[in-house]
Amino acid sequence: MSALTLALLTDQAWTASPALRWTLTISYVLVLGLIAVYGMHRWWLVWLFYRTRRQAAVPQQQFEKLPLVTVQLPMFNESRVAERIIDAACRLDYPRHLMEIQVLDDSTDESAEIARRRCVLWASRGVNIQYIHRPNREGFKAGALAYGLNRARGELVAIFDADFVPEADFLKRTIDYFTDPAVGMVQTRWDHLNKAYSLLTRSQAIFLDGHFIIEHSARNHSRRWFNFNGTAGLWRRQAIESVGGWRHDTLTEDVNLSYRAQLAGWKFIYLPRVGCPAELPPEIVAFKSQQHRWTKGSIQNALKLLPTIFEAPVSWAIKTEAFFHLTSPMVYLYMTIMVLLFYPVIALNLKFAAKGSWWGVLLGMNLFAMGTVSASAFYMASQRERGHTFWHTLVHLPLLMAIGVGIALNNARACLEALIGHETPFVRTPKYGATGRQRTATGGQEDPAASVRPRWQTLLPLPSIKLVMALLETAFGLYMVLCIWAAMQYDNAFVSVPFLVLFAAGYFYIGLTSLWCLLAPRRKPAEPLGIGSGLPEQPA
Repeated sequence: MSALTLALLTDQAWTASPALRWTLTISYVLVLGLIAVYGMHRWWLVWLFYRTRRQAAVPQQQFEKLPLVTVQLPMFNESRVAERIIDAACRLDYPRHLMEIQVLDDSTDESAEIARRRCVLWASRGVNIQYIHRPNREGFKAGALAYGLNRARGELVAIFDADFVPEADFLKRTIDYFTDPAVGMVQTRWDHLNKAYSLLTRSQAIFLDGHFIIEHSARNHSRRWFNFNGTAGLWRRQAIESVGGWRHDTLTEDVNLSYRAQLAGWKFIYLPRVGCPAELPPEIVAFKSQQHRWTKGSIQNALKLLPTIFEAPVSWAIKTEAFFHLTSPMVYLYMTIMVLLFYPVIALNLKFAAKGSWWGVLLGMNLFAMGTVSASAFYMASQRERGHTFWHTLVHLPLLMAIGVGIALNNARACLEALIGHETPFVRTPKYGATGRQRTATGGQEDPAASVRPRWQTLLPLPSIKLVMALLETAFGLYMVLCIWAAMQYDNAFVSVPFLVLFAAGYFYIGLTSLWCLLAPRRKPAEPLGIGSGLPEQPA
């Protein structure tokens, strides 16, 4: 072992330079403080939720004459779920002469023919359904929605992504909120078709429940702004067009349009009691891709919108909440910096005072707890509202926290890309058609038919960013093991060991499962799951 390595594994390197010691200490405390501030904001959201939970919106009245509704189904290479969402949309309980369905299909594979055939089948049954295929994918999903809107006749527009399965009464339960002419959008809660598929999907369900049950409810019921989630909601066409329509200059066009519409004075409604079932990404690579897009898009919108929001003639309550909402993914970047500082701090905690003391350790642990315990309370509250017991949620919390830590490196990269203006294309989340504990065998690819070569032949010569990130996540897990070993060498650092073990578990879980998906030998794709419709291939 080299002299440098020996120095790093002892406290010699940190005692040699007081300036370095204090620079690292201040940096660590500052990062912990930033994490703690966002943690306190989560406490605030939980308090705000319970304070305003009984202030749910009710329709002003019922429509005497129902409006024409356009249902938009944007999709791209959705062979496993295309039939399912088309069938669900066509079964919506709404007068047929007042509903038109647009299948906005940008597919470049066999999905296009699958969707086209289904549209022909339903059209033969009297449903007003149009199959729309653009000449190019300009603007991706936002471009498809705008393209369809230019051809739509509806006063209201309902949007469902391909992995959603709206209930037949969806429109009946949401339409009357638009009797208020100030309402521009109504968002419903996401439910989960395949929550029981795996521990990963169970954890994702809890993550999303926190967002939809606590965040959306607290913001909307307290008259703060919240966002359309890109699907499972309705827009007033006038609200979209009055603010310039859909834009594709960020990866989360739904958030962008939401804030522009609310800046223009449109009122948003959230309905936590109306659920719309959807599929959760059952494989880790798909989950990471989705998280990267959401994180990067949020920071892009923060950079674009916050200056305008702070100059707008709205309350500081709205401005402050918009700031925390749009910048909250920065916690992943702060967390990654904190992790990199772990080892130096383990040595430094003995040097925080002249001869080392407990107060430096306790300060760091308290700040860290403010950022992590708040997350536990946040998700415990959401699961309580879903009817789950305290113990049921408590069992899932360690894995939930580990995944939240493990995904941090992936999302920190998204934050950095947004901050430096690095443009990346819109990468859709692969859909699998899973509805229970059935397994698919796609290896998490974007397009299972993209290549017939073994995966290692394409990855080894020029590693993809997904492979690089998986290797880095695994390396971070090894680094955490080193930190655990170092913490056990000091009496007043052992209190950090449980947190370090959680971090190590998170990085190893995300990194190793990602490597398994990316490097596993190519397997035969499974048949589409859960898309049965009960309809004959030809009209009766």
